[in-house]
Amino acid sequence: MLKIGNLILSVPFIQAPLSGYSDYAMRRLGLDFGAPLTFSGVMLAKSAAHPKVLRNPAFRPHDDEHPVGAQILGNDPATMARAARALQDAGYDIIDLNFACPAPKVLRRRRGGYLLKEPETVMQIYSRVREVVTCPVTMKLRTGFDSSRESYDNFYQIVFDASQQNVDALTIHARTVVKKFAGAVDWDLLAEIKHRFEGTTLIGSGDLFEPQTIVQRLKAAKIDGVIIARGAIGNPWIYKSLNAVLTGMPAPAPPTLAEQAEVILKHFEMICQIYDPIKAVRYFRKFLVHYCRLHPMRKQAQKALLAANDRTDLLIAVKRWYGNNHPLRGK
Repeated sequence: MLKIGNLILSVPFIQAPLSGYSDYAMRRLGLDFGAPLTFSGVMLAKSAAHPKVLRNPAFRPHDDEHPVGAQILGNDPATMARAARALQDAGYDIIDLNFACPAPKVLRRRRGGYLLKEPETVMQIYSRVREVVTCPVTMKLRTGFDSSRESYDNFYQIVFDASQQNVDALTIHARTVVKKFAGAVDWDLLAEIKHRFEGTTLIGSGDLFEPQTIVQRLKAAKIDGVIIARGAIGNPWIYKSLNAVLTGMPAPAPPTLAEQAEVILKHFEMICQIYDPIKAVRYFRKFLVHYCRLHPMRKQAQKALLAANDRTDLLIAVKRWYGNNHPLRGK
């Protein structure tokens, strides 16, 4: 179980907001495979605060996916508050404040992980958002901007202040901003933070790809939950496996080629409902790269699927590499 404000989730894992990936199709698959909560992709606060933007169906939650969260990125407390209120009014059930993004273009504009240098700004944003919404409000952090003592002190100050103000949850990616995704994730630090702030819901993040490892991290650090990000792209089966391992059962066997094909096609058909056919194929390629990692002939399958230029080509390629005429189908 995972409690985030007034949301009570049956299992201690959720699907992360992933810029460029977390559209309705990926969220729907996550829910179908057992994720109790998903997020849309991160949105700039100044965009989310604009009424015209949220009138676009692509940025609004669907009736069949609640609870669903929205994550916003910005550095102005008033704009972040307007965005949060607009997203709640649009139907989102939880608002996450991104103070972790390490993308250079985000840092140059003093957003995301840059704000770990400015604990007062972070807390001003949180306070303004908390004033205008009734849904849970969470924060996404990293463990400092860099490895300096000053950075750690700023991080710790944010955690302390947020805990004192009863933040609904802190999601912490246990790397510094400058490390991006390099080096080891400091799960010992997450355990230390949870020990110091026992009453604060703490969700761990970073390099969560294998169900057994995820459960080990969860239990060893004694944190409340984990958030699955890159590990879920092209692999919604991770949630089914996590559910099994958490209950003491062995992880299910990897999906057969037939099962992979079924999900790939289901995912693609949902994408086709969002984009026109040509754009859908191009957009879907980044997901195909990840789906192909489960194929026993990954490189060959990936080359064939990425070469598809339209819907017909893609369906033919999937049939060839995952269908009845493939010798590895179902094995």
